[in-house]
Amino acid sequence: MSTEDRPIKTVLFLCTGNYYRSRFAEELFNHRSAGCAPEYQAISRALAIERGIDNPGPLSRFAIDGLRIRGVTPKGDRRFPRQCVLEDLERAQCVVALNEAEHRPLMRERFPQWETRIQYWNIEDVGFLDPKIALATLDADVNALLKELGA
Repeated sequence: MSTEDRPIKTVLFLCTGNYYRSRFAEELFNHRSAGCAPEYQAISRALAIERGIDNPGPLSRFAIDGLRIRGVTPKGDRRFPRQCVLEDLERAQCVVALNEAEHRPLMRERFPQWETRIQYWNIEDVGFLDPKIALATLDADVNALLKELGA
């Protein structure tokens, strides 16, 4: 079966507001997946979109700048953040919440049956970790996931 004939598998990245970390991960993953895991496509969603009321515009400037530094032109930079719903979790083959301390309680509260079924990374939000450090860590984690999925 050729790559074109394989069904697309979904990787779902979750963060609190779907504005910065998860969007960066989605764009970076999709940019790089063609080379090592072409059967995967990433999407991203918010676990608590209502907490992002101070987010101006559809995508964080930190995410846009971090992607451009890496040679990635964001394709979804006009899409506003989206709230995660049960169907997003059900259709994904891989789900990653980007900060365990922050997101495990939200999973427990909103999707308790999924709390232990997903991966948790440890990427802190703006205000807790410098975006350059956070995005470099996220870059490395996305690369590791791509290698794992493409193996």
